[in-house]
Amino acid sequence: MRALTFGENGTLVRTERPDPRLTGPDDVRIRVVQTGICGTDRGVLTGKFPAEPGVVMGHEAVGRVESAGPASRFAPGNRVVINPTLYCSACPQCAAARFQHCMNKAGTEVGLDRDGSYADYIVLPERFVHRLPDGMSWDRAVVVEPLACVLNNLDAASIVPGEAVTVLGAGPIGLVTAMAALHLGSGVVLVETDPFRRELAAKLLHDLPVSAPLSVTEPDTAASAPRSRTVIDTVGSLLDTALRLVDTAGTVVVMGFDDRARVTVQPLDILRRGLRIVGAGDYNAPSFPRALALAEHLPLERIVTHHIPLDEHERAVELIGVNGHGYQGAKVVIVSNDEQ
Repeated sequence: MRALTFGENGTLVRTERPDPRLTGPDDVRIRVVQTGICGTDRGVLTGKFPAEPGVVMGHEAVGRVESAGPASRFAPGNRVVINPTLYCSACPQCAAARFQHCMNKAGTEVGLDRDGSYADYIVLPERFVHRLPDGMSWDRAVVVEPLACVLNNLDAASIVPGEAVTVLGAGPIGLVTAMAALHLGSGVVLVETDPFRRELAAKLLHDLPVSAPLSVTEPDTAASAPRSRTVIDTVGSLLDTALRLVDTAGTVVVMGFDDRARVTVQPLDILRRGLRIVGAGDYNAPSFPRALALAEHLPLERIVTHHIPLDEHERAVELIGVNGHGYQGAKVVIVSNDEQ
């Protein structure tokens, strides 16, 4: 099969791999239709987050079941979305239903140290595969996994409908965060430094079927506006900015992944202002079916701006600004199968 692997020089490399085989009785082999490029993938390619050289990258995948083990409930042809946050079910964290903190993560991080979905096929145990609702488009379904991440972080923030939420970063995950918060009744201030992304965000989020207010602005304007009780850093390196923008007794959620980020904070300021700083981590497994259900009511497909064939992956890398050309879209998806 065709696959895109992580090269030692920090690039995506087009390779040929053997088709993955079913090894467990409930394994499911999926013919990948498309995979979203995640901010984590971009972080790997820019050196902000580690991955295993030679691994097949990609984890935000949708496709059709091609085959399944004898104990699986899936049948060939089923349309599915994968949950790439794997867990063992046996460690103390899993026993406490904290599956996202599974203690046996080595070799299970899909697209990072376990082969992922920038490929023609992927095989996973069936508990990490979810059937799509009839009629849900591939473009909407491919954003379900990012939505699960968003729900996890909104839960951690304990947002209150009617109160404004400040979202730092108008990349794909910031756009989904804004969309979900608006749907849940919270006004949103979406803060972005890049003029192209600000303009695109205003266009993509325009005229949503919600009554909560939305503002897309730059950091200087946000700094002079009233503070929010909740600030969510979708970039992962803006904790200092978030602390400046959050109101007294407010909550800052660190959401984005950036292994290189370092921030100096003043503990006494956190104490005096009664602030919470929350790291929500990966989403817990029950968040995924919630995201799939919510996706039926959110126009997530709006953020998908580009479909790039797997064999033209260099173009996809350019669109997400890895090569210094700047952002040229929102959610870019790698298309492995012509079915759309």
